[in-house]
Order: sequence, then C-alpha cells, then structure tokens
Amino acid sequence: MRASAESVTRAVAEEACQVFEQCLAKITHCLAQLSDEQVWWRPGEQMNSIGNLILHLTGNVRQWIVSGIGGEADIRQRPAEFREQGSIPAVELINRLEEVVRNAQEVLQQATPNQMLNHRRIQGFETTGWGAVFDCVPHFKGHTQEIICLTRMQLGAAYRFHWQPQTAEEGAPR
Repeated sequence: MRASAESVTRAVAEEACQVFEQCLAKITHCLAQLSDEQVWWRPGEQMNSIGNLILHLTGNVRQWIVSGIGGEADIRQRPAEFREQGSIPAVELINRLEEVVRNAQEVLQQATPNQMLNHRRIQGFETTGWGAVFDCVPHFKGHTQEIICLTRMQLGAAYRFHWQPQTAEEGAPR
C-alpha cells in the first residue's frame, strides 16, 4: 500500500491526539488525588507547582497548536503561567487544559498536508506545522511525568497509579 500525504497527515495527527488524551487522563488522575493546596505546593521557592505546570501546558498547547497551526490569535502570557501562586481551583485548571486539548485535537484532525508543511513563526521560532507538533507533544508528555512525580512526592504510599500491568506481556509480576 502506498501512503498518500493525506493518510500520513491523518495518521500522525491521530497519534498526537492520542498522546494528548493519554497525558490528560494521567494529569486528571493525579489532580483527583490532591487538594487545591497540594496542586499549588512548590517543592522549592524557585520551583513550579502542579498548578503552574498545568497553566504552562495550557498556554503552550494553545500557542503552538491552536494558534500556531490553527491560526487562532496568540494570546499567551507565558510569564503569568509561572507567577500564579494558587488562586485558581484545580477543577478550573483541568477544565482549561481539557478545553485547549480538545481545541488542539480539532486543529490536528482538520489539518491538511500543506498546512503542516507551511513555515510559520511560533514563540520566536521558525518552524513548520510538523515542527510544532514534534515540539509540543513531547513537551506535554514530559510535563505530565513531572506532574506525576510531584503528585507521588506529596502522597507517598497513598498515591494510586493510573495504570498497573495485569498480564505477563504488560510486565506484571509472575
């Protein structure tokens, strides 16, 4: 079977959408285990809280995918993502993140091969639509792992895993 530009664009966009979905589920799972105070806890004065990371992910996905590829206005205020100290409840944070992920998924599902190849400037960087995807998706995944780590640091043995292996193939103990 010979792949067309359209089929490759659809396949890569679908993979990106799945990663966003998987990460969003992990972040939501973490927030369900934490109080608002824990969401805004910082392990050190100069470090970020889970709340800051969620604001950062929301801003990044909106800027790189929704605006950068989808053409919406770039309204990101990146420094504000890190200045926030806890006035936003966890439920509102997750609602904002869910909304921007849904918007990004729509943009990716509707993107054309030419749109993904077009050059653009995002956050001061020269890139293509594909460059934006390959920047944004791993960034999202990396901060998801950081959120999991911060959740585990606070909860210790009380942390409930999002997924655990059930079969030998998945890596369950024999």
